[in-house]
Amino acid sequence: MRIVAYVYSDRLLEPAPDPQIWGVEVDQVYVDLGERSALGQLLEHCQNQSIDYCLVRNLNELGQSTAEVSQTLTQLENYGITVIALEQDYQNHGKAEMAIARQQWSELWANLEQEQRKDSLRRGHARNRLALAPPPGKAPYGYRRSSGHYVVDRATAPVVKAFFEKFILSGCLRSSVRYLEQTYGKKIAVATGRRWLSHPVYRGDLLYQNQTVIADTHAPLLSRTEAAQIDRLLRRNAPLPRRTASAPRSLAGLVSCGRCQTPWVVAHVTSRHQSKAYLYLRPRHCPEQPQCQAIAYGQLLEQVIKQICQQLPLAVAQLSPSSLGTEYQHLQQAIVEKQSLLEQLPTWEQRGVLDSHTHQLRRYQLKQDLAQLQQQLDQMPPDELQRIIPAVSLPQFWRDLSETERRFYFREFIRSIQLERKPQGWDFCLTFVFGAKGNPAT
Repeated sequence: MRIVAYVYSDRLLEPAPDPQIWGVEVDQVYVDLGERSALGQLLEHCQNQSIDYCLVRNLNELGQSTAEVSQTLTQLENYGITVIALEQDYQNHGKAEMAIARQQWSELWANLEQEQRKDSLRRGHARNRLALAPPPGKAPYGYRRSSGHYVVDRATAPVVKAFFEKFILSGCLRSSVRYLEQTYGKKIAVATGRRWLSHPVYRGDLLYQNQTVIADTHAPLLSRTEAAQIDRLLRRNAPLPRRTASAPRSLAGLVSCGRCQTPWVVAHVTSRHQSKAYLYLRPRHCPEQPQCQAIAYGQLLEQVIKQICQQLPLAVAQLSPSSLGTEYQHLQQAIVEKQSLLEQLPTWEQRGVLDSHTHQLRRYQLKQDLAQLQQQLDQMPPDELQRIIPAVSLPQFWRDLSETERRFYFREFIRSIQLERKPQGWDFCLTFVFGAKGNPAT
């Protein structure tokens, strides 16, 4: 008994399958990638060799259309070969039963046509991806379609840029959405604003339905540095309650109890018939609240400013080149190498080393790798950290900022402020976003 297998794989839709998928030992496997030349060899061998069974994953692999599939099945049937489709539970037993099988499995043939129509659409979308064409549908707000790619829309792009600039300055999504409506008359939902902030299209990249990101395909509305700042802000605001993330006070959402982890909130207190207001920090739900009294907001703020000016340079100095710097350099070197390969592809195609289709496949993979490397690079602390430390180590720098601006910089550098009650007063400890932990301060 001789068993053969035939497998067809379109490189646009899927990688080559594992040859050990049949579950039984086969005498020969015919493999086609993109074209069906091996299928022709199989039909030729059927004339000269005695073959009992032909295994396929799916009947779709036997032709580009249902007519081709039917023709191929008829040829195999005339040679007395039993065709078994593993994924469809299909098996024919010869010419006499073939017509009956087709009548009984009319639903199978209808599904076959439907699957082939889907594959045709997927194949068209895959060709567009290889050509770095935008996905189907309306162009995102701020762009328009032109000659198979996105170009900046001069009428709407300033609105999107203003939204990004407002968010970077304020760090508040809802206030940025309100700013668009009040200034430009553009009303968007908060969910839309959040999607704008994280969508790769505004960073010059394309995002396809299979979640593949291709880097540097069109002009960006958001620079890589600004995108990294936005990502850090979104990560810092994610664990905070909605109202805390947009709170006007710079210490909001940062202070918590070192013992029970209870968050401390900013309380605004006024006296009757007096315009002066007092700000305090108090625990929200502390089991020891009778012992944990409120702290004057201004007093703690001054102490935090003093300690961050003293401890931040020391914490940054602990980021040795063997850890953060080396990883940063490795990512940059990998990006340069990928870009160098990308620039050499047209030369290799001109010399005949690569054909057009392989050139497109390799370019697509390299741009996908570049997007992943750039994402890893953006998630690291800013590379200009050493240069800005002298400025942010001056107490006057922090005092000259507004509360909103100070909130932005606090969340850029500080992960949390842990309070610890001592007999002589309160101690607090700063934890920085890049993993360093400051010394306790009284």
